[in-house]
Amino acid sequence: MLEKNDYIFGIRAVIEAVESGKEIDKVLVRHELKGELARELMDVLKRHKVLVQKVPAEKIDRITRKNHQGVLAILSAVTYDSLANLVPILYEEGKTPFVVLLDGVSDVRNFGAIARTCECAGVDAIVIPRRGGVGVNGDAMKTSAGALNYLPVCRETGILNAVKYLKDSGFSICAASEKSSVNYTKGDYTGPVAIVMGAEDVGISPDVLRFCDQVVSIPQVGHIGSLNVSVAAGVMIFEVVRQRSGE
Repeated sequence: MLEKNDYIFGIRAVIEAVESGKEIDKVLVRHELKGELARELMDVLKRHKVLVQKVPAEKIDRITRKNHQGVLAILSAVTYDSLANLVPILYEEGKTPFVVLLDGVSDVRNFGAIARTCECAGVDAIVIPRRGGVGVNGDAMKTSAGALNYLPVCRETGILNAVKYLKDSGFSICAASEKSSVNYTKGDYTGPVAIVMGAEDVGISPDVLRFCDQVVSIPQVGHIGSLNVSVAAGVMIFEVVRQRSGE
């Protein structure tokens, strides 16, 4: 449930928030919203590349019954970074970069748990897509136990674009997928590495898998087909830590 300080409503208020540089997770816009002010709003959102979700008015009414004019902006709980800004800094600092990419992970509790593991393991950044995945809201912050206050979050146009950029930047891209027959401990994570974790229901998209240098799996002996993504991410992340520690 969103708290009052998690959102801004009203067309003019949302325009001013975007123009002032507030971090917006997404903007809910009522279907069939019309008028000159509505057109101005959509122009501003497009110019600032803010995610827009068209919804029935009832969805906004469930968040606030005040005069929202069919527009409600959900604020991000953090300031997003970008790989293009972050990666050069990591190399300049002499680090062997380690990032985790989430391809379509949609449950904020999984996201928060993964972020908590990343921060504990010294991961340099977590990467999410602008569309088709989670954002950093209050629930994610709580589940992460505060980790998202310290862990850089990069929100990119798409995970495939992020993978291509990281490959060009010298990273080895490793996907965790139950479809692989390669044990995850056989992967090499000692150099600059990006671990890709897939969506809860469909896993990693085929387009992203094609660009990965390694595809590995976590062996299972039970009856259930796959691990929860936050648990699988924890296993993968600490295998990187183990290899880098020289054990």
